[in-house]
Amino acid sequence: MKPEDWNRKYAERELVWSAEPSRFLVAEASDLPPGRALDRTCGEGRNAIWLAERGWEVTAVDFSEVALARARRKAARRGVSVEWILADLLDWVPPPAAFDLVAVLYLQLPAEERRLVLGRAAAAVAPGGTLLAVGHDLLNLTEGYGGPKDPAVLFTPEEVAAELPGLEVERAERVLRPIETEEGEVQAIDALVRARRPA
Repeated sequence: MKPEDWNRKYAERELVWSAEPSRFLVAEASDLPPGRALDRTCGEGRNAIWLAERGWEVTAVDFSEVALARARRKAARRGVSVEWILADLLDWVPPPAAFDLVAVLYLQLPAEERRLVLGRAAAAVAPGGTLLAVGHDLLNLTEGYGGPKDPAVLFTPEEVAAELPGLEVERAERVLRPIETEEGEVQAIDALVRARRPA
């Protein structure tokens, strides 16, 4: 989808995603000492704001002006400061080795574009820092719930783990994400990869 498509999507609803931070970010980052964090697909800011509230110095990037405006207002209401950057991740290059945590959450791109973005994300991790990548797993298409229907933008944990040069993979696995629907609880299948740059 193009920026104008996402702008339209965000403008149509008061809240496109949950107001709560990603359960996987909370689980993987809660024990990390605060430092500099990069949220590479920040959307409405839920994850960036959660990190900022816990003492992280956060840079958050998205290509939707509508989403970033919403994120700025939410951060102001919560009394936290975040550096918001309007940019397309296919063009934007983060400073190298600058972040103690790099989060790439639910960025669904074709393989060649995904490798480009993940390579830049890996390069942005400081010595001793962590990269967390989570997204819709390929298996979700046939065995899970929701998410994109185009297999070209889905991936496996193994694919992501192989696209992080210079990092040591600590965890690469499929994880279940429960979703409440009118018919009851269903499960989405996500791919989660956590990696670390040696100190």
